[in-house]
Amino acid sequence: MRLRIGPTELWPYAHGLRIVRAQNWRKRMRITRRLALSAAAAAPFIRSAAAQESWPNRTVRVIVPWPPGGSTDVLCRLLCEQMQQKLGQSFVLENRPGAGGNIGADALAKSAPDGYSMAPLTLGAWHINQFLYSKLPYDPQRDFQPISMHWELPNVLVVSAQHNPANNFQEFVAWAKAQRGGISFGSPGVGTTAHLSGSLFVNRLGIDGTHVPFRGAAQIIPAMLSGDLTCAMDNLASYVPVIQEGRMKAFAITGPERWPTLPNVPVMAEVGVSDFVVTSWCAMAFPAGVPSAIVDRAAATMREIGQDPAMQQRFLRAGASCVWSTPADVRARVERERPMWREVVRISGAKLD
Repeated sequence: MRLRIGPTELWPYAHGLRIVRAQNWRKRMRITRRLALSAAAAAPFIRSAAAQESWPNRTVRVIVPWPPGGSTDVLCRLLCEQMQQKLGQSFVLENRPGAGGNIGADALAKSAPDGYSMAPLTLGAWHINQFLYSKLPYDPQRDFQPISMHWELPNVLVVSAQHNPANNFQEFVAWAKAQRGGISFGSPGVGTTAHLSGSLFVNRLGIDGTHVPFRGAAQIIPAMLSGDLTCAMDNLASYVPVIQEGRMKAFAITGPERWPTLPNVPVMAEVGVSDFVVTSWCAMAFPAGVPSAIVDRAAATMREIGQDPAMQQRFLRAGASCVWSTPADVRARVERERPMWREVVRISGAKLD
């Protein structure tokens, strides 16, 4: 006898099968949703890791906000030579001078945040210029992503050996005070550390001094050597060669201690001028928004370069200390020094529109 089961008898089983299938479908959907959410969460890390692994895979543009031949340009070339060797891609410098470094800084701020535009930014871009100019084309706190400290150096008081009779700091001060009509001092531009420290110097010493802005040390040095400019208190790096050649005389350094390659030049405190320590520094930066993995790789490469004893010696010979830091360290230093430079700018009376 054959057992026959009709549709009516099968219905309870079919209904149960549909329930099981629905439960299985919902389970698969939950798994699929979890996988999708996990993949979405992991995507930024995957992209970041891929960016770090592949960067740089083409030429990196390095915007230098100062003219060729100045300290920022010279020291940036030393760094980029090493970056190129270690990362296997070209780092091509593009000089964009003018407006106290604002033209180059603005060019960086408006660059694509892809890791293929970077710049050596000095104190002006990080905080001084915001106190000089009524309005900046960029926001120094918002538009830049620090990479690492690059260099630090003091300023040096120099005169032409051919056109100035003084042989030391005291003789120069006495000679400068005796000049009818005063003296002139040059700088790479209004609001630079050379301008501000020069203004403080003539103010503190009671010297009648007139500030003459140039477009960089490449213009200041010929003006002094020709006798058209009295002196400068500018970044040491630009002047080491002409000092060592004997074409210029160095009377004092604004650092806390004597410079290793110029051991006979005293610091300001040693010549009787207390509380006069002024150092310039520079930090490499990307525009804001560059992936953190690229920032980390660039910073790690700069750390490797900065720790190289041979590189440290090359920077010293050029007149600067080769330094490195984390991106966070750069931001902390900017915040720490901002009040000091606001006050120095106020004292100098400098103001630009």
